[in-house]
Amino acid sequence: MSRSADPVTSGTRTAGTGTARPAVQAPPVLSAHGIHRRFGSLVVLEGIDITLAPGEALGIVGPNGAGKTTLLDILSGAQTPSEGSVTFQGQDVTRWKADRRCRGGIGRSHQVPRPFTGMTTYENVLVASVQGGSRRRRAAQRHALDVLERCGMLAQANKPAAALTLLDRKRLEMARALATDPQVLLLDEIAGGLTDAETDELIATIEQLRADGLAIVWIEHVLHALLRVIDRLVCLAQGRVLAEGAPDAVMSDPRVVEAYLGSAA
Repeated sequence: MSRSADPVTSGTRTAGTGTARPAVQAPPVLSAHGIHRRFGSLVVLEGIDITLAPGEALGIVGPNGAGKTTLLDILSGAQTPSEGSVTFQGQDVTRWKADRRCRGGIGRSHQVPRPFTGMTTYENVLVASVQGGSRRRRAAQRHALDVLERCGMLAQANKPAAALTLLDRKRLEMARALATDPQVLLLDEIAGGLTDAETDELIATIEQLRADGLAIVWIEHVLHALLRVIDRLVCLAQGRVLAEGAPDAVMSDPRVVEAYLGSAA
């Protein structure tokens, strides 16, 4: 795939500090322009524009019903927008289905883990390595073990997926996405339901993925986890972008406080 020649300005920050770094120009690895999604008379998304620079971590927050997961579905190919376009590595992928985007380099986890419960942890990742990563058997086997180690799941390799704890199911969800060799990883509330200690373990893995250069779009309600990792934050409300920019600036925006945290805050 060829990269877009149109530069995008992306202000980033040092993870965990809230301090904006100088804006840099880089062609986006993923972008969505003019995204609308309607279900009959119900408008879920209206005029969404987002960009993701290579290696950037973009957070998306918003109240329930804001359209966050629908947007992730459109980025991953699980849904097609009613209007607008999605571009990946400079190529229009709006009409690509989820499996083609997966093989092309867009990996995705789901809010509720969806492992093949009749398989082991290793077998789940192996399937992703073969089907999504397009590897032959021996290469896929080696890659699956490498991914499990990367996600801290090697000790669980032979354990049935149905017997995993919630934390390990979420790790497996991420491992299956990584086994497809994504350039962009889409995370949907992966920290939800975890204890603080479990969240810390998960964050350590995600921070390492960032250090390896993987670009991430992360929807999350566990704000303290999200804000430790991301460079830039988007807040959605009623299907529109309410605020976008440096995480601390967005979270202190009175409109975001009222829409996301509630007026009592």
